Amino acid sequence: MRISGYRTLTTIQEWGRPVGDANGLYADGVVPVPIVVVETDIGITGVGIGPHAEIESIFAALEGEDPRAVTALYDRMLRRAFKAGHAGVVFGTIGALDTALWDIKAKAAGEPLWRLLGGNDRKVPAYASGLDMGLSDDELVAQYEVYAAHGLRAAKLKGGLDVERDRHRLTLVRDVLTRAGGGARPSLMLDANEVWSRKQAVRYVAELERTLDLTWIEEPVRRWDAEGLAAVGRGVRAAVATGENLTGLEQFRPLLAAGAVDIVQTAAVWGVSHFLRAAMLAHAHDLPVSPIGTTPVALLHAATAVPNHMASELQDLHPPVGLSVGVTVEDGAFILGDAPGAGITIDEESITASTGRAGTRSADSPAVRPARAGLRLLAEAHGPHHNSSLKDLHNKR
Repeated sequence: MRISGYRTLTTIQEWGRPVGDANGLYADGVVPVPIVVVETDIGITGVGIGPHAEIESIFAALEGEDPRAVTALYDRMLRRAFKAGHAGVVFGTIGALDTALWDIKAKAAGEPLWRLLGGNDRKVPAYASGLDMGLSDDELVAQYEVYAAHGLRAAKLKGGLDVERDRHRLTLVRDVLTRAGGGARPSLMLDANEVWSRKQAVRYVAELERTLDLTWIEEPVRRWDAEGLAAVGRGVRAAVATGENLTGLEQFRPLLAAGAVDIVQTAAVWGVSHFLRAAMLAHAHDLPVSPIGTTPVALLHAATAVPNHMASELQDLHPPVGLSVGVTVEDGAFILGDAPGAGITIDEESITASTGRAGTRSADSPAVRPARAGLRLLAEAHGPHHNSSLKDLHNKR
């Protein structure tokens, strides 16, 4: 079996409501989802969800090779990109191709990917994460009631602009999950998306912790600030979670050496091989791992095969348009299927029909770091129609 070609597609995730964080908002709830399909000369194809940047150059490392040699081919792709660097969307392209290769390998073996990787239990613990910065109180409660109905008892909210507003929103979600769990205390997390300075992070989280028990605070300061992340960790009770935006083990190493991270995260878009390596690096430091992503299907399979997986992020309960992912959500966990491979199938007609729909501009990401991030003296007025950075994005639409 040889790798013979690739195709790229872009579909959309239809949330049906605004989604975003302190750095911006998709006001229409329509988010582009890039896909890579790797083809072989015997007709087996693999699917990877991730960017297409520099794909022609990166694919040259794979063409004509046996796709089952995934580990060697992953390193070959990294070598291909080493001169210009493999960070950002290039690392995402490598991750998408890598995921597609793992999909092919498992399909060729006639096994689900979780079984091929050595997993024993198809049940993967989950936590709810609604990308909820743009929701009103009533909308927030309604959204997390849906998660609670699927057995979720842990939730992560977006925040970082107004401590009292975040306290209120976290309390609303805590109460929803407590009621659903028969009075049992839920797990609460807050994701600041790098919006604070070091001291702001400590003051903000410490203030929340006067009345709330936070399991972790996510990306409180810049992703590469090992000293700052460690300072935040010393200053608050909550664990510090980070890593979703780190691209390569070399970026994790200084954080681990500084004791700057308690929950090691990896983004689904970076691929299976990266997750497996980051998980083992974390395991060597007695740290848990937690995958991040809207459609983290392949990493759910990989999570079954590592000893230190804590929980995986569950964002939308519906897959992107034109994708079937072979995963259900029951009793607070993802349940993986038995189909060979990662279980992702594509309906290209549905994807083609969705292309060009209003609000699907793939280059128009709202994830723009605010000019005053880390420099604010006062809380920002809450809500998508009052927060200036979010309001600007509404006006652009």
